[in-house]
Amino acid sequence: MTDLSGKTIVLTGASKGIGAATAGELVSAGARLIAHYGRDAEGARDAVRHAERGQVTLLQADFNDMVAVDRFWNDARSAAGGRVDVLINNAGIMRQTGGILDPVDEWDAVWAEAMAVNVHAPARLMRHAVGDWLKADQPGAIIGIGSWVSTRGTSNPGAIAYAASKAAISAATKTIARNYADRGILAYVISPGVVRTRMSEESAARTGGEAAVTASLPMREWVPPEEIAALAAFLAEGRARHLSGGTIDINGAAYIR
Repeated sequence: MTDLSGKTIVLTGASKGIGAATAGELVSAGARLIAHYGRDAEGARDAVRHAERGQVTLLQADFNDMVAVDRFWNDARSAAGGRVDVLINNAGIMRQTGGILDPVDEWDAVWAEAMAVNVHAPARLMRHAVGDWLKADQPGAIIGIGSWVSTRGTSNPGAIAYAASKAAISAATKTIARNYADRGILAYVISPGVVRTRMSEESAARTGGEAAVTASLPMREWVPPEEIAALAAFLAEGRARHLSGGTIDINGAAYIR
């Protein structure tokens, strides 16, 4: 069983989907959790409802606003007593419009939002985390929750900005892995396929429906968020140091490379 006792973990997007499952897994494994949410405070509280008093701090931030992102990190660091061991970049947004054939003003708005929330915000947090670890000469780990669309593209033309943004933050995470490994800083990308989340359900509705998507999968089922949560917790424990820089596919054999 994964044991995260003594580790302080910052998790973004903890109120639903993969984030909520991961929050519950981390708490169950004994981590001290700093959990971010955007708007859904109730969802974030529900995700950590079994936590012991003092084990979890919930912090709100709008990741469209880099000032708010900076404030979030400062608050998280303070709540952690100055030491964060792991950053899990999970928060993200996937609009179903803003494709090539959509109006240009819609295209511009969706791309701007995707770059802010899916790239600039998590990159800013990585900058803060790595900077703190280097100054303190302490190890740390970054776990990015990516997507298979970053390497295979997306079958939903409206989600082109999402695919591009996921590829960008994946490359940034790998760059950290390559350049700071000798300082004990690790970085991983978890790359899920079709996961049972609201974002995936909305995407499926635009690409033939759930039944058609499910029929295209070798296992004939979507990836449960709990499997991704368990993998994130395992990586956070620190027992797979030489996996740093790796992209771990979790898609039920739907995309093999």
